[in-house]
Amino acid sequence: MTGLRHLLASADLDRASAIALLDTAEDMADVATRRVPKLPTLQGRTVANLFFEDSTRTRLSFEAAAKRLSADVITFSAKGSSVSKGESLKDTAQTIAAMGIDAVVLRHAASGAARVLAESAWIDAAVVNAGDGTHDHPTQGLLDAYTMRKARHGADSRGQGLDGLRVTIVGDVLHSRVARANLGLLPTLGARVHLVAPRTLLPFGAEQWPVTTSSDLDAAIADAPDVLMMLRIQQERMHAAYFPHEREYAGFWGLDEERFARLHADTMVMHPGPMNRGLEISAAAADSERSLVLDQVANGVAIRMAVLYTVLSGGRHAGAREAGAA
Repeated sequence: MTGLRHLLASADLDRASAIALLDTAEDMADVATRRVPKLPTLQGRTVANLFFEDSTRTRLSFEAAAKRLSADVITFSAKGSSVSKGESLKDTAQTIAAMGIDAVVLRHAASGAARVLAESAWIDAAVVNAGDGTHDHPTQGLLDAYTMRKARHGADSRGQGLDGLRVTIVGDVLHSRVARANLGLLPTLGARVHLVAPRTLLPFGAEQWPVTTSSDLDAAIADAPDVLMMLRIQQERMHAAYFPHEREYAGFWGLDEERFARLHADTMVMHPGPMNRGLEISAAAADSERSLVLDQVANGVAIRMAVLYTVLSGGRHAGAREAGAA
């Protein structure tokens, strides 16, 4: 894989590039098992985490990833910064660039912000999209695919796609950059995707995507998908009555204990987090043996190590072995 300067959207990856990133993440995951879980690969490089929106999992995951690759890390949060005084993305980016950085990890409320930054003359650094509005979240899509691939293929995952895997994504698709990240990547890897949501929470034109859609969760469960991914209801992005009441939503589209009991024995349960327990998912489902929620969190570090390594090494796929692993 060559030429990956930025990672801005899941759909920007072709099959070979996506599999190469997943394979690199396999090598990076091996690093965590060592007595000293670090590589010298990015020593002397500086990664700036620019988070204009609140985050816990993604921010900490990128910090851990950069530090395990021996990079220096600058973390910027909009709260308490000049952004709260009206400073623009351009001014903030140029301020950070003046400190000498090699990569920017950007989370922003505006869809397309990462691409604007990458295509601007404001900075000369690799840009990784850590979530832009309701548009995309490519490293989340990659870690979800990595989690599915590991669960399906185990130790023989390298080189594998997700051919024939049946994935049902349920919930607030309209506001979910996680859903769009998966929709941009999973079909590329060969998965078959089905969306289940209230009609008010399906984006206009969703029928044109390479997916099937419905509003019947019970029928989807009866169809025994390989993966059932529950999305968070993003109340902070909702400014209209997309459904009458939370109880109604949970009754029709929540993975409650009764629905969970009806899942096929081999169906894996996923959720990008944070979870609204009792709304989109029950504790019984979230904490069950078939839940991959904690695997998703753990796999995020390996994926983000793979992405930072790849964009900062000119896109050359080598993995941890070639990158200085002992």
